[in-house]
Amino acid sequence: MSQPTTIDLPEIKIGQHTLGGDSPLFILGPCVIESESFIREIGPMIKAIADDVGAAFVFKASYDKANRSSANSFRGMDCRDGCQLLAEVGKELGVPVTTDIHTEEQAAIAGEYIDILQIPAFLCRQTDLIQAAAETGRVVNVKKGQFLAPWDVKNIAEKLRTFDNVNFFITERGASFGYNNLVADMRSIPWIQEAGCRVVFDATHSVQRPGGLGETSGGDGRLAPVLARAAVAAGCDGVFMETHPEPEKALSDGPNQVPIDELGGVLRKLIDIYRLVRS
Repeated sequence: MSQPTTIDLPEIKIGQHTLGGDSPLFILGPCVIESESFIREIGPMIKAIADDVGAAFVFKASYDKANRSSANSFRGMDCRDGCQLLAEVGKELGVPVTTDIHTEEQAAIAGEYIDILQIPAFLCRQTDLIQAAAETGRVVNVKKGQFLAPWDVKNIAEKLRTFDNVNFFITERGASFGYNNLVADMRSIPWIQEAGCRVVFDATHSVQRPGGLGETSGGDGRLAPVLARAAVAAGCDGVFMETHPEPEKALSDGPNQVPIDELGGVLRKLIDIYRLVRS
């Protein structure tokens, strides 16, 4: 690859927020909708923390974890019910919302309610799914597959532009490194930007150990803030970070999530680094 160069990237409007603006955009929330009461409780908790530190954020949660390691693992809820619930909570909080989709039919349903449609890493090259998401007119977030090199995302970006959607960004979440392990290469951030894409860094899934616990994935959530700081220093436009009041009791991806009582301090540092780098 050639030496990364600085290029002008379009700002992406997401509700009242801007990806690529003067402040970092955070995508925050639990891994999955564990219950309606849970999601209605954690949403205001995150909003209070974000307001306290002056962080712009999008509320996230999966309505269904369709790629769990085991058939015995908790999945979630129906697509329409989950999207309606997220939209209601987002409206109450006054913030945009996002969730992942897995089929073209789910893209159409989510497109009625959700501000950012997320294409999961395992499905990032599925053309029909990308087309369905693009054609909703919503902002699209494609998580770069663990099996792709950073420069490979130019083909994904071209698909989205072919389907007349320029409001998209790429999320970096590490690359496979041997068995049950990922490594986050910070060089990927400028390389993806060089391909003309805004980049969000997924701090919590980058410390995941896929399938590392046998029937579930392991991880090291205490390192998520470390990688987030490195990614912001490397120039990413935003940070995706899952959080939970009690990660050890979370129904999905607990080992990766940041305890919610630590979230404020993490966000404050990331905002400071972002502004320093962009100054």
